Amino acid sequence: MFVQRTAAVVARRAAFAAPAVARRAFSTSMLRLEAKTEDKKVESFKTLSQIRTVDDLFGPGAQDGTTPTDIDQSTGIERLEILGKLEGKDIFDMTPLDSSRKGTMENPIIVKSGGDEQYAGCTGSPADSHVVLWLGMSRERPIERCPECGSVYKMEYIGPEDHGHDHHHHDGPEEPKTMADYIKPEYRYI
Repeated sequence: MFVQRTAAVVARRAAFAAPAVARRAFSTSMLRLEAKTEDKKVESFKTLSQIRTVDDLFGPGAQDGTTPTDIDQSTGIERLEILGKLEGKDIFDMTPLDSSRKGTMENPIIVKSGGDEQYAGCTGSPADSHVVLWLGMSRERPIERCPECGSVYKMEYIGPEDHGHDHHHHDGPEEPKTMADYIKPEYRYI
Protein backbone atom coordinates (compact mmCIF):
# COMPACT_ATOMS: atom_id res chain seq x y z
CA MET A 1 0.00 0.00 0.00
CA PHE A 2 2.91 2.34 0.72
CA VAL A 3 4.21 1.79 -2.80
CA GLN A 4 0.81 2.64 -4.31
CA ARG A 5 0.66 6.01 -2.45
CA THR A 6 4.23 6.89 -3.43
CA ALA A 7 3.52 6.12 -7.07
CA ALA A 8 0.40 8.32 -7.00
CA VAL A 9 2.32 11.27 -5.46
CA VAL A 10 5.11 10.97 -8.04
CA ALA A 11 2.55 10.84 -10.86
CA ARG A 12 0.81 14.01 -9.60
CA ARG A 13 4.07 15.93 -9.29
CA ALA A 14 5.19 14.90 -12.74
CA ALA A 15 1.90 16.07 -14.30
CA PHE A 16 2.28 19.64 -12.91
CA ALA A 17 6.00 20.11 -13.53
CA ALA A 18 6.78 22.40 -16.50
CA PRO A 19 9.17 21.03 -19.08
CA ALA A 20 12.71 22.44 -18.87
CA VAL A 21 12.67 23.39 -22.58
CA ALA A 22 9.83 25.94 -22.08
CA ARG A 23 11.63 27.72 -19.23
CA ARG A 24 14.81 28.06 -21.25
CA ALA A 25 13.06 29.42 -24.37
CA PHE A 26 11.25 32.04 -22.26
CA SER A 27 14.43 33.32 -20.60
CA THR A 28 16.27 33.43 -23.93
CA SER A 29 13.57 35.55 -25.56
CA MET A 30 13.72 38.05 -22.65
CA LEU A 31 17.45 38.43 -23.13
CA ARG A 32 16.98 39.07 -26.83
CA LEU A 33 14.36 41.78 -26.14
CA GLU A 34 16.68 43.56 -23.70
CA ALA A 35 19.59 43.39 -26.16
CA LYS A 36 17.38 44.89 -28.90
CA THR A 37 16.33 47.96 -26.83
CA GLU A 38 19.84 48.74 -25.53
CA ASP A 39 21.12 49.40 -29.06
CA LYS A 40 18.56 52.19 -29.68
CA LYS A 41 19.42 55.76 -28.76
CA VAL A 42 16.87 57.90 -26.95
CA GLU A 43 15.74 60.93 -28.95
CA SER A 44 15.62 64.16 -26.97
CA PHE A 45 12.59 66.44 -27.01
CA LYS A 46 12.23 70.21 -27.29
CA THR A 47 11.88 72.18 -24.10
CA LEU A 48 9.17 74.75 -23.46
CA SER A 49 11.46 77.65 -24.42
CA GLN A 50 12.27 75.98 -27.78
CA ILE A 51 8.60 75.76 -28.87
CA ARG A 52 8.07 78.31 -31.64
CA THR A 53 5.32 76.93 -33.91
CA VAL A 54 2.45 74.48 -33.74
CA ASP A 55 4.64 71.92 -35.54
CA ASP A 56 6.95 71.86 -32.49
CA LEU A 57 4.09 70.39 -30.41
CA PHE A 58 4.34 66.90 -31.90
CA GLY A 59 6.12 64.21 -29.89
CA PRO A 60 8.76 61.94 -31.41
CA GLY A 61 6.67 58.81 -30.76
CA ALA A 62 7.86 55.61 -29.13
CA GLN A 63 10.92 53.69 -30.23
CA ASP A 64 10.30 50.30 -31.84
CA GLY A 65 9.67 47.60 -29.25
CA THR A 66 8.98 50.04 -26.40
CA THR A 67 5.89 51.35 -24.68
CA PRO A 68 5.39 55.09 -25.25
CA THR A 69 5.35 57.53 -22.35
CA ASP A 70 3.29 60.71 -22.18
CA ILE A 71 6.23 62.81 -23.32
CA ASP A 72 6.74 60.49 -26.33
CA GLN A 73 3.19 60.54 -27.67
CA SER A 74 1.51 63.75 -26.44
CA THR A 75 0.69 66.45 -28.97
CA GLY A 76 -0.78 69.93 -29.05
CA ILE A 77 -1.95 71.66 -25.90
CA GLU A 78 -1.43 68.50 -23.80
CA ARG A 79 2.25 68.46 -24.81
CA LEU A 80 2.57 72.16 -23.96
CA GLU A 81 1.18 71.46 -20.49
CA ILE A 82 3.54 68.51 -19.90
CA LEU A 83 6.60 70.50 -21.05
CA GLY A 84 5.57 73.32 -18.72
CA LYS A 85 5.24 70.93 -15.77
CA LEU A 86 8.70 69.50 -16.50
CA GLU A 87 10.12 73.02 -16.17
CA GLY A 88 8.01 73.83 -13.10
CA LYS A 89 5.66 76.26 -14.85
CA ASP A 90 1.86 76.20 -14.58
CA ILE A 91 0.75 76.88 -18.16
CA PHE A 92 -2.98 77.11 -17.37
CA ASP A 93 -2.72 78.97 -14.01
CA MET A 94 -5.09 76.68 -12.09
CA THR A 95 -4.88 78.72 -8.88
CA PRO A 96 -8.30 79.55 -7.43
CA LEU A 97 -9.76 83.03 -7.83
CA ASP A 98 -9.59 85.48 -4.94
CA SER A 99 -12.55 84.71 -2.66
CA SER A 100 -11.36 86.74 0.32
CA ARG A 101 -13.35 89.75 -0.90
CA LYS A 102 -16.34 90.69 -3.03
CA GLY A 103 -15.55 92.15 -6.40
CA THR A 104 -16.96 95.62 -7.08
CA MET A 105 -17.29 97.65 -10.27
CA GLU A 106 -14.29 99.76 -9.16
CA ASN A 107 -12.23 96.73 -8.07
CA PRO A 108 -13.52 93.56 -9.83
CA ILE A 109 -12.05 90.10 -9.40
CA ILE A 110 -9.87 89.58 -12.48
CA VAL A 111 -10.26 86.36 -14.49
CA LYS A 112 -7.52 85.86 -17.09
CA SER A 113 -8.39 84.15 -20.36
CA GLY A 114 -6.46 83.11 -23.44
CA GLY A 115 -9.67 82.58 -25.43
CA ASP A 116 -12.68 84.62 -26.47
CA GLU A 117 -14.87 83.25 -23.67
CA GLN A 118 -14.27 82.29 -20.06
CA TYR A 119 -16.41 80.79 -17.30
CA ALA A 120 -15.85 81.49 -13.61
CA GLY A 121 -17.55 79.76 -10.70
CA CYS A 122 -18.63 82.07 -7.87
CA THR A 123 -19.08 80.57 -4.39
CA GLY A 124 -19.53 83.88 -2.60
CA SER A 125 -17.41 85.71 -0.08
CA PRO A 126 -16.25 84.26 2.24
CA ALA A 127 -15.74 81.11 0.18
CA ASP A 128 -18.61 78.59 0.08
CA SER A 129 -21.24 81.14 1.14
CA HIS A 130 -23.55 79.83 -1.58
CA VAL A 131 -23.61 77.06 -4.17
CA VAL A 132 -21.38 77.46 -7.21
CA LEU A 133 -22.93 79.73 -9.84
CA TRP A 134 -21.17 79.72 -13.19
CA LEU A 135 -20.77 83.10 -14.86
CA GLY A 136 -19.93 83.43 -18.55
CA MET A 137 -17.76 86.28 -19.78
CA SER A 138 -16.58 87.11 -23.28
CA ARG A 139 -14.43 89.69 -25.02
CA GLU A 140 -17.59 91.57 -26.05
CA ARG A 141 -19.06 91.39 -22.51
CA PRO A 142 -16.08 91.14 -20.12
CA ILE A 143 -17.87 92.07 -16.86
CA GLU A 144 -20.30 89.75 -15.07
CA ARG A 145 -22.04 90.07 -11.70
CA CYS A 146 -23.05 87.11 -9.53
CA PRO A 147 -26.85 87.15 -9.06
CA GLU A 148 -26.56 85.57 -5.60
CA CYS A 149 -23.93 87.66 -3.78
CA GLY A 150 -23.37 90.58 -6.19
CA SER A 151 -19.64 89.98 -6.63
CA VAL A 152 -18.25 91.42 -9.88
CA TYR A 153 -15.86 89.51 -12.16
CA LYS A 154 -13.97 90.91 -15.13
CA MET A 155 -12.32 88.89 -17.89
CA GLU A 156 -8.85 90.06 -18.89
CA TYR A 157 -7.87 88.77 -22.33
CA ILE A 158 -4.24 87.59 -22.43
CA GLY A 159 -4.41 85.61 -25.68
CA PRO A 160 -2.71 86.35 -28.99
CA GLU A 161 -3.25 89.70 -30.69
CA ASP A 162 -5.80 89.93 -33.50
CA HIS A 163 -4.00 90.78 -36.71
CA GLY A 164 -6.95 92.25 -38.56
CA HIS A 165 -8.86 88.96 -38.56
CA ASP A 166 -12.37 88.79 -37.18
CA HIS A 167 -12.29 85.78 -34.85
CA HIS A 168 -15.51 86.79 -33.11
CA HIS A 169 -17.76 85.76 -35.98
CA HIS A 170 -19.49 82.48 -35.21
CA ASP A 171 -21.49 80.56 -37.80
CA GLY A 172 -23.33 78.61 -35.11
CA PRO A 173 -26.78 79.23 -33.68
CA GLU A 174 -27.61 82.53 -31.99
CA GLU A 175 -26.90 82.65 -28.26
CA PRO A 176 -30.10 82.40 -26.19
CA LYS A 177 -31.42 85.61 -24.68
CA THR A 178 -31.56 86.20 -20.93
CA MET A 179 -33.15 88.94 -18.86
CA ALA A 180 -29.81 90.76 -18.91
CA ASP A 181 -30.30 91.35 -22.66
CA TYR A 182 -33.44 93.41 -22.04
CA ILE A 183 -32.18 95.96 -19.51
CA LYS A 184 -30.97 99.40 -20.52
CA PRO A 185 -27.22 99.49 -21.20
CA GLU A 186 -26.67 102.29 -18.69
CA TYR A 187 -28.14 100.09 -15.92
CA ARG A 188 -25.98 97.09 -16.77
CA TYR A 189 -22.84 98.04 -14.84
CA ILE A 190 -24.09 100.03 -11.89
